[in-house]
Amino acid sequence: MSGRADELTLFPPADAGVPGPLPGEPLASRMRPRTLAEFAGQEQILGPGRALRQAIEADQLSSVVFWGPPGCGKSTLAAIIARHTRCHFETFSAVTSGVPEVRKVIQAARERRLRLGQRTILFIDELHRFNKAQQDALLPHVEDGTILLIGATTENPYFSINSPLLSRARVFRFEALDDEALTRILRAALEDAERGLGQLRVTVTPDALAHLVSFSNGDARTALNALELAATLAEPNAAGERQVTLAQAEEAMQQRALAYDRDGDQHYDVISAFIKSMRGSDPDAALYWLARMVAAGEDPRFIARRLVIQAAEDVGNADPLALVVATAAAQAVEYVGMPEAQIPLAQATIYLATAPKSNASYLGISRALADVRTERPAPVPLHLRDASYRGAAALGHGQGYRYPHDYPGGWVAQEYVPEGAMTRRYYEPTDRGREQRIRERMEQLRRERG
Repeated sequence: MSGRADELTLFPPADAGVPGPLPGEPLASRMRPRTLAEFAGQEQILGPGRALRQAIEADQLSSVVFWGPPGCGKSTLAAIIARHTRCHFETFSAVTSGVPEVRKVIQAARERRLRLGQRTILFIDELHRFNKAQQDALLPHVEDGTILLIGATTENPYFSINSPLLSRARVFRFEALDDEALTRILRAALEDAERGLGQLRVTVTPDALAHLVSFSNGDARTALNALELAATLAEPNAAGERQVTLAQAEEAMQQRALAYDRDGDQHYDVISAFIKSMRGSDPDAALYWLARMVAAGEDPRFIARRLVIQAAEDVGNADPLALVVATAAAQAVEYVGMPEAQIPLAQATIYLATAPKSNASYLGISRALADVRTERPAPVPLHLRDASYRGAAALGHGQGYRYPHDYPGGWVAQEYVPEGAMTRRYYEPTDRGREQRIRERMEQLRRERG
């Protein structure tokens, strides 16, 4: 969308004054902060003396990318900048606009710069939805200063935005709002008679307020929408006052708004916490992260694959049954399906978290791969080569091979790798779980080998 007067804009121009609420406008929209003083949260980037705040106050902003979860203030801050900047402010959404619209905005910005000497700020919401070609169309104009870019994204920009464009903008990470900021936002909505619920004379019990804050999961939009619904559920008393109780807050909120995206940061961060909790032998923490994934609709096959990898990487031969349990859980997911499959997933999670730990198998293959990649390939010794085909004997294949089962204990000293091929011992069993017995046997065989 363009910022011209004959077109609909997301934000009003800076000189448009402060408009009143529109009929039917949601509370979350009505209570959008209009100044930095009204803005709640994000002290780490907008606190007094912070670079971003100083740049906004001095109207000296450079190209930036606002990255954070929904409802944390990215678009709101862009609206505040639009009201206070002396630059021309253009805005549109990457969901509905494409390269043709971008080119029109850039051409107008170029002419405005030449004729009036005025800079143009272009705000693009959902910037990550622009594909590579669309992002590339912005690049030269950000580079030469024709436009100052403000991009807002819920996706990790280091994955979703082209590196050349990202290198010309500073990334500011927005965090989910904490309880203090959400409480401040809700109290302001209750007290504001012009834009909020002040005229309705709404009060909220402390436990209801705490519920709205807790279950909003750091999202101001979710909190305000739930508060508005809860206020409509509360019947006015004889004096015309409404009180929102815990029951009404629970009805309005329904359930916790989980911040989770199966293709973005939450996907990787939560699975990382899940893996590290099992590795750290904390079954309760592991079950918490498992529940987060299940409740958010994560693909159970993805969880099962991570359990199989975890069993081999972090438990290994300290408890060989761990891999069996994890594989069985993966099969159960395919056989049973959700929601029942969450039970075998939980069983496997607990088993892996409480099992003795060894990463000796993981380290062993890593060391072997390092040698294979850096050392000269060693020929297979003649006595180990395949002797099953015609002519192999004439080539000396298999000659001198000692069949271990022909010897006491099923073992005989024999070289299996050419001298110098291995730079070190790859597999070093730990003294934990079953691997302790493996270690003792390997030490015995080494002594017998001399």
